[in-house]
Amino acid sequence: MSSITADAASAPTEEKNGPGQPDKNTVLALLQLLRKYNLKATEESLKNEAKLSELPSTQSTSDSDVTNVLSAYKSEGDPQKYEEAYIDLKQFIEGALDVYKHELHTVMYPIFVHMYLELVYNSHEEEAVKFLEKFRKDQEPYYEDDIRKISQVTKREHMKGNELIDTFTSNEFIIRMSRDALSILKRHLQEKKHNVLSNVVQEHLYFDMYEGVARNKQQIDATAGAMIGEATRQDNKSKVYYGMPKEPDIQLSVLVEEEEDGDGGEGDKPKKKKAKKDTLFSRKTKSDPNAPPIDRMPLPELKDAEKLEKAKALREATKRVTLGPETLPSICCYTLLNTSQTVSCVEICEDSSILGVGFIDSMIKLWSLVPQKLRVMKTAEQLADVDMEAEDIMHRIFDDRNAEASRQLFGHSGPVYRLSFSPDRTLLLSCSEDTTIRLWSLMTWTCLVIYKGHTFPVWDVKFSAHGYYFATASHDRTARLWATDQHQPLRVFAGHFSDVDCIQFHPNSNYIASGSSDRTVRLWDNFTGSQVRLMTGHKGPIYSLNFSVEGRFLASAGSDTNVLLWDLAHGHLLAVFTGHTATIHSLAFSRDGNILASGSNDCSIKLWDFTKLTEEVLEEVMNVTHNPEIKKSSENYLLRTYSTKSSPVLGLHFTRRNVLLSVSMFDGN
Repeated sequence: MSSITADAASAPTEEKNGPGQPDKNTVLALLQLLRKYNLKATEESLKNEAKLSELPSTQSTSDSDVTNVLSAYKSEGDPQKYEEAYIDLKQFIEGALDVYKHELHTVMYPIFVHMYLELVYNSHEEEAVKFLEKFRKDQEPYYEDDIRKISQVTKREHMKGNELIDTFTSNEFIIRMSRDALSILKRHLQEKKHNVLSNVVQEHLYFDMYEGVARNKQQIDATAGAMIGEATRQDNKSKVYYGMPKEPDIQLSVLVEEEEDGDGGEGDKPKKKKAKKDTLFSRKTKSDPNAPPIDRMPLPELKDAEKLEKAKALREATKRVTLGPETLPSICCYTLLNTSQTVSCVEICEDSSILGVGFIDSMIKLWSLVPQKLRVMKTAEQLADVDMEAEDIMHRIFDDRNAEASRQLFGHSGPVYRLSFSPDRTLLLSCSEDTTIRLWSLMTWTCLVIYKGHTFPVWDVKFSAHGYYFATASHDRTARLWATDQHQPLRVFAGHFSDVDCIQFHPNSNYIASGSSDRTVRLWDNFTGSQVRLMTGHKGPIYSLNFSVEGRFLASAGSDTNVLLWDLAHGHLLAVFTGHTATIHSLAFSRDGNILASGSNDCSIKLWDFTKLTEEVLEEVMNVTHNPEIKKSSENYLLRTYSTKSSPVLGLHFTRRNVLLSVSMFDGN
């Protein structure tokens, strides 16, 4: 890795036009700094020169003022020098050899932004606007949204407290560049001696240098687009336990016992079924070398009801249809009518028996998708008469007379943005604009806990596949890990530069992935609290994430209408699936992991051949250098597109038997 150095000092410093009066706030902030470090002689000297008789009280200047002064953009006096330097850089890059041209071009955008901000900071407002309008068309289209936001900052006062400006001024823009291309750029800076250019490069850019051939435009574009540049190679060096731990043997024995009971003790049937289960789960008897230690994340003991539920899931898995190009899934689409612009989220529980819908008026509504209605637990007086030792206790504690096909939950004071069911379907999590997360009992249909910790709207909430733990994502730019029995978060994951829009638990519960409006996907270790992967390549906010069944791969999608597939082993982008024409809000892997489904606001569902992609990846020698090949030929992987009639797709869910359930909202407009 290399930080570029340029001989800026060799050029004579330009004198400012006229003596001018120093900015009073700047002088006061500097005096405050001198007083802080007890530099009395220097403080007196500066006061005399600035003709200030006394330093105002500490309330009039603050540490932030001092910081602003120290991090302020340098002024080169003549605003025309910025345009001259930028044009000179542009001509140099256009005249470079084709092999280096595309990598050299990556410096144009951050230099363009910082030169504009420097002009604004130094009160050259008119020149700043002209500079921006003249050169904005030279930037890549995926930066247009950021440029539009920056263009609204035309005075120094506008810079204070602006999220995007703060991100640019307090972080270096990361550029991955080959040694040869970087040497050419250094040479140009030393020869031309443009102070304005050298200052920006020295202070605001970070070069992640690598040995080897420079990348072509396609390779650069695939991983470019994030708010502060590409991920460095160091960001993805950590060991990730992406494998799945061995399933407890208790599940298999419980399953066989239950089936023996169900078959009425017939002689040979249980043996046949047991053999079938062994065949189904033979691959899980081997320990995965990439799986985390079984005790790495402490998980609660399985209750008897949960063991029976797992046994039921295994039994259903034996009847699962194996999907592929020749066997596409059946799709059942639930369409919400008369709800245009009122539904904010949908969720289907793991066993596909309950549909939950969140509304912008803060209501949550749940429907039973099976003949059995939503039951409520008996009152305390009635429970006193129930035999707690009975084998069918879970049936006896419910009152079937009050069962209903749908139920409503009220409590939030703002739009409900996401729902998540616990694996055993006894609990429901919801998050809202009101900054809280609520835990609901689906046995008593009441709110059990209100979790407070985020200071802004909470966009997403997800239960772990093992229950107990859950994760949240918020407008406050953090993701958090919680446990249902703790009122404070266990971990706060900070690092994103904008809203964390979506969150997803890894199937082994050791990691969570977060997608953000800063156009990055990050993987966090729940055990250590540290970031272990940073993946760049999206060109817009990310709204959906999903891990593959075996845990090695991650799919992400959002407003740029593309589905990106990542290899967590190295943090590399493997493929970009294109074809949707509007924001993608839902991704789902089939239960066998063969097919990836994506649902979009363009009123369509697309099915992708994920097995074909992974086979190709595993057959190839994995290139762990700076420029792995990225597959972009979507026609090779797209199996089928299904369209709805004026109904954007809000949610997708594969049942245990691999039927694809879709939830959409009819929009007559």
